[in-house]
Amino acid sequence: MGLFGSLFTGVSALFSQSQNTAIISNNIANISTTGFKRSEAAFESLVTSQSRLSTYSPGTVTVNRLQRVDQQGALQQTASTTDAAISGNGFFAVKRDPDNTQEFLYTRAGQFSEDSQGLLRNAAGFALYAWPIDANGSLPANQGDLTSLVPADVAFLGGLTRPTSSAELAINLDANAVDQTLSSALTSAVDFSRGITVFDSLGSSQVLTFEYTKVYGPQATAAGTIGDLQATDELVNDLGLTVGNEFEISSELGGPLTLTVVSGTPTVAGEIQTVNDIITEINNAGLGVSASLGNDGELIIRRDEFTGGAVNTLTLENTVGVPLTGLGITLTANPQTFTGDDLTLTGDYDNGTPADTPPYSTGDALTGHTFPAFQFLPGDAQYNDRGWWQLNIVHPDGTSLSRGLLNFNGDGTLNSIPDNDGNTDINLSQIDWNNGSEAQNINIDIERFSQFSGNFDVIFSDQNGAELGLRTGVEIDRDGFIIARFSNGASATLYKMPLITFANSNGLTEVSGTAYSENSESGEENLREAGTGGAGFIEPSTLEASNVDLADEFARLIVSQRAFGAGTRLINTVDQMTQDLLSLRN
Repeated sequence: MGLFGSLFTGVSALFSQSQNTAIISNNIANISTTGFKRSEAAFESLVTSQSRLSTYSPGTVTVNRLQRVDQQGALQQTASTTDAAISGNGFFAVKRDPDNTQEFLYTRAGQFSEDSQGLLRNAAGFALYAWPIDANGSLPANQGDLTSLVPADVAFLGGLTRPTSSAELAINLDANAVDQTLSSALTSAVDFSRGITVFDSLGSSQVLTFEYTKVYGPQATAAGTIGDLQATDELVNDLGLTVGNEFEISSELGGPLTLTVVSGTPTVAGEIQTVNDIITEINNAGLGVSASLGNDGELIIRRDEFTGGAVNTLTLENTVGVPLTGLGITLTANPQTFTGDDLTLTGDYDNGTPADTPPYSTGDALTGHTFPAFQFLPGDAQYNDRGWWQLNIVHPDGTSLSRGLLNFNGDGTLNSIPDNDGNTDINLSQIDWNNGSEAQNINIDIERFSQFSGNFDVIFSDQNGAELGLRTGVEIDRDGFIIARFSNGASATLYKMPLITFANSNGLTEVSGTAYSENSESGEENLREAGTGGAGFIEPSTLEASNVDLADEFARLIVSQRAFGAGTRLINTVDQMTQDLLSLRN
């Protein structure tokens, strides 16, 4: 067996080295193949066992292929936004066709592009599979299963609209604007208005108009119409009132307080000679009523408390003559009772019924829209009585969407209590644009409203949403999100690409198209998000080159060539020895 065994050994050497050469050739042939992973030849001896040590029977050699799938290839930048490479562990999940009967394959060849049906396929024609993203930006609940993956379809036949859901305004209101009563503010010219464009679910633009009017506030108020009054003005000599005229003031807390016009210096309580005497007498009467001169110099008499949701009243009556008319306060009845009517009684405002504990209650007197809460503490009116504004938000058809009151602190900042999320918003709900679009909710952030003396000023306004836009491109980001971009500046996150990892990636079965299939040696697949659970990262606009080292392959090829040559010499030698053996018969 020795001589012929040596012949078999030489033959096995030739076969093994030819296999090695074939592996090297395949590596070199795929040096430019994206995502290709090289293989190596691993040689193994086969020994023929003998029972006696005095003779030797030669064995043979066999070769196994070792895949180097876990070796990283170089990353190369590209210009395509749908190209992707993996830095680290993992594979892209693909199928030959988007068919449930097709098995999943796994590849690192990420040269994806859109086909005629809108599917992302790589250069080998495999369709990319990914997790769909729902409306809340969440992944499927069963994201650990292959059944959670769907074909990455980026076709948008009709484009994309983005309805407005939030807006933000930063506006300064002029603290020197002239106050109006709530009743007159409902119909009078506004002090300042600005529009903001929002977008409905059909992509149409809609203009919401914000109208601001300076008001005396929700407490009962009687305001004069004569401006430029001064505290030193004399009632008889300067304003033409008659000596002996009287009027009375009362509230639900008590009264009346009787004030009598005199021509000389007052000598007893209740006598008034100047405008300042009126203000002093009312403010010292203890009726919860105060008097002052307004921004325009008009006489203002108001119920100065506003707590507990109780109806606060102020009653005025001309008892001798009509002195109140001479002061610019015309009564529609005598006596006339004023209340904080427009806030709590008529339903024209949506702030709701006042409360003496925070948050200030909000109601739905119009259509469910709510204004930020004022800061009220139990038994104490925590508001600036000169910082009230009516805000009316007007629908494009001219109707009032929401009307409410805002209050500003003495330092010019908005007086409000943020909600549980820390936001100070006006919440517009279920807006009907009357054009067939869906009812819309918009939250308007007004935290940066201010009231300072000076000009009305829009510091900035912003809103999300966009009109109809056509798709301009698709891109993959480093987290694996597949994002569609549109001509209106909007974007839509469609899918998230998982990375599939295996316990032994070198044990995968190689298939045509630079892909692999799972088998018992590789272990089961694991779906990971990029950068988690041992998975690598997705590098956008990048491709992974072959991990073949040309210099190393040529060195191996030279060694294989020499080993093959040695094998042929071995066979030639054995052949010659056989010829010599056969010649012994001659």
